[in-house]
Amino acid sequence: MAFGDRVLWSGLDLDVAPGEFLAVLGANGAGKSTFLKAALGQQRLTAGELLVAGRPPGRGSRAAGYVPQQKSMDAATPLRARDLVALGIDGHRWGLGRRRADHRRAVADALAAVGATDYADAPVGLLSGGEQQRVRIAQALATDPQLLLCDEPLLSLDLGHQRAVSAVIDRRRREHGTAVVFVTHEINPVLDLVDRVLYIANGQHRLGTPAEVMNSATLSELYRTPVDVVTVRGRIVVVGTPDHASGSARHHPDDHQHHDHPALRTTARSGR
Repeated sequence: MAFGDRVLWSGLDLDVAPGEFLAVLGANGAGKSTFLKAALGQQRLTAGELLVAGRPPGRGSRAAGYVPQQKSMDAATPLRARDLVALGIDGHRWGLGRRRADHRRAVADALAAVGATDYADAPVGLLSGGEQQRVRIAQALATDPQLLLCDEPLLSLDLGHQRAVSAVIDRRRREHGTAVVFVTHEINPVLDLVDRVLYIANGQHRLGTPAEVMNSATLSELYRTPVDVVTVRGRIVVVGTPDHASGSARHHPDDHQHHDHPALRTTARSGR
């Protein structure tokens, strides 16, 4: 993948299995968000192929759900939590209109799955940051996607809400076999959930288990400068990178039901 003469990554061959939790790390501008945009069908690869549930990604695809960064909404926003979730199903239509019974059930089920039923009718702008993020996850799950794409979903949340939101995402992939691609600057809040890490830096990448990627030798090679990775009280601490991006995985993706296709597949071709 490249922008002009600048290569974000190349030679990336990756299958994300149903139920797998893939953390995507790297400095600002490394290409993490571009990777998500490609999976959402918003950005075309300059070379290679990317498939979601066996098909090329497209805007509005029900196979992929998207959880954006946490951003507080204005308190005056009239939209209720259930209205925001419903937009995940029929947001392409003009206006809210009258929704079918099956859509209403899907909205209710999604809110229940993230523990947000009690504030389903509350204005979104009056919810706390953690509550708003639960509603955004419910919106992403409303179409029962095979792939959940998360763009820094824990940003600006306190530790308690980070744990709660992470638990919601983890429960979804364990109970439904939903693959998770989780872009983050900080791996520690999801350390025990991660199966593999994709680390992008300087036009290169490394893919493997947290132990294989999050070590001094691998990151020093990626950044072409000495990088120290140490573990302090179970937390990974990275020192020396442009952005500090700080896994033992306890879950294995083979624990989930079989699907004919990987949830996400990207393959490299010659060229950038």
